[in-house]
Amino acid sequence: MDYHKPVLYDETIENIITDGRAVYVDCTLGGGGHTEGILKNSSADSKVIGIDQDIEAINFSKERLKDYKDKLEIFQDNFKNLDTVIYLAGYDKVDRILMDIGVSSNQLDNVERGFSYRFEAKLDMRMNKELEVSAYDVVNKFSEKEIADIIYKYGEEPKSRRIARNIVEYRKNKDIETTTELADIVIKSIGKSMKRHPAKRTFQAIRIFVNKELEVLTETLDKAINLLNPKGRLLVITFHSLEDRIVKEKFREFENPCTCPSDIPICVCNKKSLGKVITRKPIVAKKEELEMNNRAHSAKLRIFERGE
Repeated sequence: MDYHKPVLYDETIENIITDGRAVYVDCTLGGGGHTEGILKNSSADSKVIGIDQDIEAINFSKERLKDYKDKLEIFQDNFKNLDTVIYLAGYDKVDRILMDIGVSSNQLDNVERGFSYRFEAKLDMRMNKELEVSAYDVVNKFSEKEIADIIYKYGEEPKSRRIARNIVEYRKNKDIETTTELADIVIKSIGKSMKRHPAKRTFQAIRIFVNKELEVLTETLDKAINLLNPKGRLLVITFHSLEDRIVKEKFREFENPCTCPSDIPICVCNKKSLGKVITRKPIVAKKEELEMNNRAHSAKLRIFERGE
């Protein structure tokens, strides 16, 4: 197993490290790249909590970070249970929370996981095998309208109806069992004349739906902001527009939660600002990183800081 250097590594470490003792949480441990940077650059008496629901990632990171075991505690869980994990680690509040929202390149490239349209594998796409619905269930059991709606809503795919119609037509003869079968149906539906792989949006959409990624993100942002100490920071890296929009709107809401009509001269809802948005525009990858890592092209880092 090989994990690449995580995206926006330098920018993340630069903005997350604070002087003196602090408690850091990496909600998406993955291959441990960001966590290793935090461990190396934080004070000797700081603590780092790592969370991942993927046991393969945890086993890899435990080995990679074994020299830091006095400073690091790792939990196998979905990051939406961030509050429970922090409590189990022995803290009420923490100082830094990092969320790198995206499937790791290792998961995408691991044939057995069924995430990728580039390799033939059994259709699955569940980050956690205990989830009830897999990609196989979506394409073989959902109605044409349900499939079209998923591909349009989560993949922003303009030809979602044509793809869904062809999926339903194909499965009349046999189940769609592999990633390449599904990718071929998408290619036949929309053609090949695109910069990106024609199946990229469809696969993204089904993966997001299966793993409830947007619902989990919204829920976790609400929890994270309330788990930060004064001057604590929440850093979120996203990889596509739907996620980035959620983070941008949530941060705006945290900064200005007032719900009073604009024509009222004084606030009566009494909702107080939780802090400030540090990144008016998201931080994006520099030219050198873009040349080294294709995944960095869509990565955006946004930062929010709790008030005093």
